[in-house]
Amino acid sequence: MAKYRIGQAAQLLGVSVDTLRRWAVAGRIESTAGSDDRRYFDGAALATLAIEIAGEQKSNQPRAQSARNRFVGIVTKVVKNTVVAQVEIQAGPHRFVSLITREAADELKLAPGVVVDAVVKATNVGVEIPSDF
Repeated sequence: MAKYRIGQAAQLLGVSVDTLRRWAVAGRIESTAGSDDRRYFDGAALATLAIEIAGEQKSNQPRAQSARNRFVGIVTKVVKNTVVAQVEIQAGPHRFVSLITREAADELKLAPGVVVDAVVKATNVGVEIPSDF
């Protein structure tokens, strides 16, 4: 069972330590005190809360789509050659790099400063364990 210190847990949820502490006091998530008198949070409970606070993801698109992972971001860089374009997008703390046809980039008029949706639909997702958790 994975356990996380309050700072790590807050970072994983994208909230402040104070917010997480208030949630624990209010009973929204359970915490335990370790032998070092630090507050710890269970990883499974954090995962459940992360899903809860994310809420239902709704699209304002006029048609049904199979892609569920949408991130609103801003284009930070576009590099084009004769066939493809590399488009860099910053969506909050997430950086996406997309390779699309140059024709598509031109039709969409992609340039730094343009607001876009980064739509992610992957058949292969790699998983790594960060060394600081």
